Amino acid sequence: MGTPCEPKPVKFFIAVLASEAALMPPLEGDLGALLGVIDGRSAPIAWTESKYYEAEMGASLVRGFLSFAALRSPAELAAWKLKTQEIEARFRRGDGGGRRVNLDPGYVDAFKVVLASTKNAGQRIYLGRGIYAEATLLYQSGRFHGMPYTYRDYLWPQTLAFLNRMRAVYLEQLRQSEVHSAG
Repeated sequence: MGTPCEPKPVKFFIAVLASEAALMPPLEGDLGALLGVIDGRSAPIAWTESKYYEAEMGASLVRGFLSFAALRSPAELAAWKLKTQEIEARFRRGDGGGRRVNLDPGYVDAFKVVLASTKNAGQRIYLGRGIYAEATLLYQSGRFHGMPYTYRDYLWPQTLAFLNRMRAVYLEQLRQSEVHSAG
């Protein structure tokens, strides 16, 4: 019989979809104030995967990723999703229109990339408070592998490079914390 134990801490990130790259600096300020020091950022790139957000956010969307320095419990994922929704609301168009940013929190551990969502689907597990999670990438044989349901932009070379760097930083942070706690 297994004994329940707390998981190792994980490294959180936010996937940002914005109506314009100029929103990134103020958004980083808000996210940093709420979620802590940003220790990694990808270059914003044009997002052309779907027209799903076009009516609300416009046609010239950019995708970027931010990672956060502090390692945290994966149990915080639902709370992070709710907090990022508050930030999305602050960045809404002033005329009462739609969002200008879409923020999707997730985390990396040694084995996977996990995303939070407000939408249920066959592969998603309910976390509570209206939030679901899915393992969208698995790390096997030295690289991340997508699933049939993985969003295509998570398979872009730039995204995979960012997540691989993030995983390497995470593993080093974990090693350092274990060295310090043992000594």
